[in-house]
Amino acid sequence: MPIAHVRGININYEVLGTGGPWVALSPGGRRALDNVKSLAQHVADAGYRVLIHDRRNCGFSDIAIGAEASEYEVWAEDLYDLLSQLKALPAVVGGGSSGCRLSVLFALKYPRAVRALLLWRVTGGAFAAARLTDNYYDKYIQAARDGGMAAVCALDHFKERIEARPANRAVLMAMDPKTFIAAMGRWRAQFAKGAELPIIGASENDLNSIKIPTCIIPGNDKTHNHAIAEAAHRMIAGSELHDLFPGDLDVDLVPPEDWAPKEGEMAAAHEDEIRGHISPARGAGKVKSHEAQRRAHPHHPYRQPTAAPAGGGAHAARAEQSGSQSGRAQGRGSARGRRRRCQASRLRARHHQ
Repeated sequence: MPIAHVRGININYEVLGTGGPWVALSPGGRRALDNVKSLAQHVADAGYRVLIHDRRNCGFSDIAIGAEASEYEVWAEDLYDLLSQLKALPAVVGGGSSGCRLSVLFALKYPRAVRALLLWRVTGGAFAAARLTDNYYDKYIQAARDGGMAAVCALDHFKERIEARPANRAVLMAMDPKTFIAAMGRWRAQFAKGAELPIIGASENDLNSIKIPTCIIPGNDKTHNHAIAEAAHRMIAGSELHDLFPGDLDVDLVPPEDWAPKEGEMAAAHEDEIRGHISPARGAGKVKSHEAQRRAHPHHPYRQPTAAPAGGGAHAARAEQSGSQSGRAQGRGSARGRRRRCQASRLRARHHQ
């Protein structure tokens, strides 16, 4: 697989598909790109070019711990740089669980670089925040305190990274345990704040600000429950909710592998959301330039603001934003509205059972 030099580190990546608009998909947890490759192939087969990559500290990409920004902000910045190098912007961006958090943050940081969001296994709530805080940070902090970096190297995730790339052991052992603990502590504090948010990593105002086509597929366990996905659906105007796993199981986590039989339906739901906004390639289709995309979709949020007349900058900007929102509302279509109402009715019925 190719390697890209991204913001000082090496990122392992793969592109599936040979033509069509770009899509970037990210797996959950700190899993490697192989965990989303099968779904990515379904999407690529529909006429898209799909980027999958090992995020830093994951898979075969470099280990680099110590950034001041949150782990997900670092991942979002890396993805933006990688997509820029591939001349793949704007792109459809999506992911499950931690990949979902990465995608939402990417859209908040780079709204003009995103054509649509594909979100599944949305994470939120006190239970998820407590469980994942321990899983991602606390146990590694405790290991470093008790046994230094050798103990960190012996724990699950980093042990696997060393098995994949033996040179990673030297990288980790070269770190001062105090530096490692401080970095993990910062990431932990930033993550733990999500317990009070609608979804981990995004406030209600953040979600309200998202104005791009969004497809949401709820999870079905205590870490990724329906209530969290439904909250995101309510707060992202015009988003589509596709419930492929009705009801939540009384388990902390349904393994992502258990979703594999539904990947075809997931890909179809994603394509249904973006089909009206992006025309997939049939064969080796040519991707339009950014300027051509703006002309073809004048009401899409990627459109650059028109120049305001002298003396009327703020008013003109508001007027254009209002016109853009009106155009999007008119373009949704009654069929989509009926589908959302039907979905909402089913959800209400389920909650009253």
